[in-house]
Parts: sequence; C-alpha cells; structure tokens
Amino acid sequence: MSETQPSPPSSPIDLSGRSFETASRTVTWERPGQGDLAALAGRDGLGQLQAIAEGLLPAPPIMSTLDVASFEPERGRVVVGLRAQEFHYNPLGTMHGGVIATLLDTAAACAVHSTLEVGEAYTSLDLTTKFLRAVTVDSGLLTCEGTVIQRGRRTALAQATLTDESGRTVAHATSSCMIFS
Repeated sequence: MSETQPSPPSSPIDLSGRSFETASRTVTWERPGQGDLAALAGRDGLGQLQAIAEGLLPAPPIMSTLDVASFEPERGRVVVGLRAQEFHYNPLGTMHGGVIATLLDTAAACAVHSTLEVGEAYTSLDLTTKFLRAVTVDSGLLTCEGTVIQRGRRTALAQATLTDESGRTVAHATSSCMIFS
C-alpha cells in the first residue's frame, strides 16, 4: 500500500507575470478593545451599538474589511448599508455568498444585540440563508434590515432582508441566538 503524502501548504496566487488588469485596495480598521470598556459594560445592547455608530467605540474590523457604508441601530432593528463592489466578487462575477451571509448575519444578530439588558450577552446558534437574486456592482447600494421576530429570556429569533438599490429583495435569512448572563 502506498502512503499518501500531505500536500505542501498552498501559497497565495502569484499575480506577477500575468497580463490581466489589476486593482488594489488598502484596508484600515480600528483595533478592537479601545475606548472606555468600563462604560461599555454599563450600557445595554442598544447603547453599545449606538456607541459604535457614533464613533465612541471602534467598529468591528469586519465592517472595514467589507467596506460597510452605514450602520443604524435602534431597539429590535438594525440597518446595514453596503455598496456592492468588485472585490466582493466570486469566480462567477457576482457578490460572494459569504459576503451576503455576513451582511445578513450582522443585521439579524445586531438586532438581537440591541435588545440586551446590561450584563447580558448572546451568540448566534444558526443562520439560514436564502439567496434570491445575483448581486453585482450594478445592484448599487445594498440595504440589509435585521429585525427581532421573538425575544425570550434565553433565545431570540431574528430575520434579515437584503435589498438592492432598486428595492428588490436579493437575499433573506433567519437566525437563532442564545442569550446568557
């Protein structure tokens, strides 16, 4: 019997020597853990999200990675805006499903976050996503609205709807979250 040798670790694609036109992007983010963390702990979930939206606390780095355009929290509802860009593309020339799922997860989970009392935390248990239309740069500014459907003591159910600039629904998700002290 012959043994299978492990493959060497893959390296990034070497773009040198290729004849394709390229683009580049530099990502800068605010490092997590800055700001008045004691004051953060004394805020409820909505207050924590508002502090991020107002620039009193650093935004999560994923928001810079994706180039999120807007973040609007209110109790039980969060709206996230993102302009579809080609660096979001998959090999088929449309927005990668992981980017869409990240937007849906952010809006749904943050809607739950906005309902937390002081001292409560949460984690996502699942995300069920439906991709309804292809998203390209022609889709323009995407709006993802997350809302809480049901909030109990230990679990919450939320949903998020992603629409394109024309108002067409392009994706939808539901998410269950566990709430704990």
